[in-house]
Amino acid sequence: MNNLTKKFKSLVNRRLGFVCFLVFLLWTKTVIAYYSDFSLGLNDPLQHLIMIINPIATALILLSIPLYIKRTQISYIIMSLIYLIEPIFLYANILYYREFSDFLTSSVIFGVGKVSKGLGSSTFSLMQIHDFIYFVDLIILILLFSFKYIKLDHKPVSKLTSAATTSVGILIFSFNLMIAEGNRPQLLSRTFDHAYVVKYLGLNSFLGYDMIKSAMTDQARSTAVGTDMDDVLNYVDNNYAKPNPKYFGEANKKNIIIIHLESFQQFLIGMKVNDQEVTPFLNSLYNDDHTMSFDNFYHEVGQGRTSDAETMLESGLFGLSSGSFFSNMGSSNTFQAAPAILEQKKNYTSAVFHGNIGSFWNRNEVYKNMGYNYFFDQSYFDNSIENANMRYGTKDKLMLSESAKYLEQLQQPFYAKFITVTNHYPYPINDADNDGFTAPDTTEHSVGNYFLTAHYLDASLKEFFDYLKSSGLYDDSLIILYGDHYGISDDKNKALAPIIGIDPDNFNKYDNSQLQKVPFMIHMNGLKGGINHTYGGEIDVLPTILHLAGINTRNYVQMGSDLLSKQHQGLVAFRNKDFVTTKYTVVNKNGKPQVYSNETGELIDLQTNPDLEDKVTQWQEQVNNKLKISDAVNSKDLLRFYVPNGFTPVDPNSDSYDYLNQIQRLIKTRDDLGAGATSLYSKNDNKSTTHLYNTDAPELNGDRTPIDDWSYALKENAEN
Repeated sequence: MNNLTKKFKSLVNRRLGFVCFLVFLLWTKTVIAYYSDFSLGLNDPLQHLIMIINPIATALILLSIPLYIKRTQISYIIMSLIYLIEPIFLYANILYYREFSDFLTSSVIFGVGKVSKGLGSSTFSLMQIHDFIYFVDLIILILLFSFKYIKLDHKPVSKLTSAATTSVGILIFSFNLMIAEGNRPQLLSRTFDHAYVVKYLGLNSFLGYDMIKSAMTDQARSTAVGTDMDDVLNYVDNNYAKPNPKYFGEANKKNIIIIHLESFQQFLIGMKVNDQEVTPFLNSLYNDDHTMSFDNFYHEVGQGRTSDAETMLESGLFGLSSGSFFSNMGSSNTFQAAPAILEQKKNYTSAVFHGNIGSFWNRNEVYKNMGYNYFFDQSYFDNSIENANMRYGTKDKLMLSESAKYLEQLQQPFYAKFITVTNHYPYPINDADNDGFTAPDTTEHSVGNYFLTAHYLDASLKEFFDYLKSSGLYDDSLIILYGDHYGISDDKNKALAPIIGIDPDNFNKYDNSQLQKVPFMIHMNGLKGGINHTYGGEIDVLPTILHLAGINTRNYVQMGSDLLSKQHQGLVAFRNKDFVTTKYTVVNKNGKPQVYSNETGELIDLQTNPDLEDKVTQWQEQVNNKLKISDAVNSKDLLRFYVPNGFTPVDPNSDSYDYLNQIQRLIKTRDDLGAGATSLYSKNDNKSTTHLYNTDAPELNGDRTPIDDWSYALKENAEN
């Protein structure tokens, strides 16, 4: 034992030996993370072997760099910095994976500043007790140096030895890549799930691979030309679905109110927990005679989550294959989005109401490019109220109730989007915000709380609808409600499964695909409602809304099609290239399609059904092409080369979203229009309707002081 200790001490006190020791520590932590925190879909012993060896190569290559430096202190400092960065990068991936079931890409890393301000303390809720494992080695190293068990090796490493060390790392990487390609051919040339690259090549290699892809995208953008739009326009023309005459213009000149249901999944509709309805108001709305409810509607988002949902809703284009389009391209790209189209075609005023800070997902820049006239973010709500804000912004009851004083000032018709936040991971809720609803019995705290915050959201919406009705806005409005994305991430599906009646031991990819369903409701007084079984997704919302508003989408570049059109195909594309048809759900496993029957949920053997196999291949080509076209438009900013007839490109510098500017514009617009003003406030004899909004938000202690003279309040705020 003493002999081994001496050999170890001798090893780590040599510069090269110390590098090998650091590589061993990094390798150990990474492998632990692979097995304990990531779900990489290991299917055979060879994949286990590949995954076990893949951290070694890049760690050795990176840590060999300081060996070329002769000066001892500088060499060790750089070595320490590299070693410090690597565990931080590993742990950041672990936290990101727990939230998004994905790995950090270059676009996420470089765009983190645009979303980090809104994340708040939610990161801490992702941490787990065993996480100390990922940093305990740093403490050990500090102690070993402090007690001089390890000392700096002042003897420089020869260039030959340094080069040999790097070469060994390259050789290991080459071997790793070779056996990876053998197990999964065309690993890097074909687009696979991110987990494939991590499983076969490791986290460092995945980041490098993603950075190269991003650089290629930037290059493609700089070299894009107008003729690149030809394929796009051909696709749009071939896939256009003309409006259904029965519904075209049904909501002409109606206000359009979009309610963005944060993290809201379809299974919540109609569900009971402990004999209590989770969402009693939404259940009644879902089954209302004037609501058209879609029960086969999927979210289709990627890494951009909520921002991807908004991208599809507003522009009719998918989010990016990695990262957030809002964060990475939204502030510079050209849009032909809903706010601008509605304003130019039907004279709509547009506004967004959101309880989070304006910079979250880069919204304060993206909305300008989209043509939104107003953006009322967290700064427009009373932040002095105790417990008014949660991790992602102002609570829904407070945000929605305070929005009334701005909503009533918008000239009609208006296009207004309300983005809720309370039902956001990790689903925190105070006892005071709970009306007695009890969570399901589960050991996973966030899963249980998900039902509590969904119940709170439901109550918030009932209050909002009551205000719309009492104020008179309800009769003049088309109201759209949709869930933006899943709420329970993949790693918690096993805890969710028994609550929603699925055997957790038999939970499969088909079950997971069903959890990607979210509600989509079209509600309007006088509309003939019912449950609509049409298959579709968020990419189809924009053409549906525009056709209801009486605007033909023929000349606009949109990847979806009107859900009410008789020509709507019902092929739903997921961002990872899985898809759903009217009869089948197709998910890729190890690069091969697994086909499930939508009717039975059973797996279909394609070898005994060659005709279906051919159809699956055709559908897959359609999905791939659809995503490819959308990505080309976004990544190359191709809409700068195309202006539809009658459309004027948006000038993002025409208005500002700062408080003083927006308040002054509200006043000026109303005063300039005079008797022709169409805002709710003006039509109510210049009297506020905020006293009609009744909320039981506990933070207000029952105090709902109406603002009777809104004109004075506006001027006072403007002066301040």
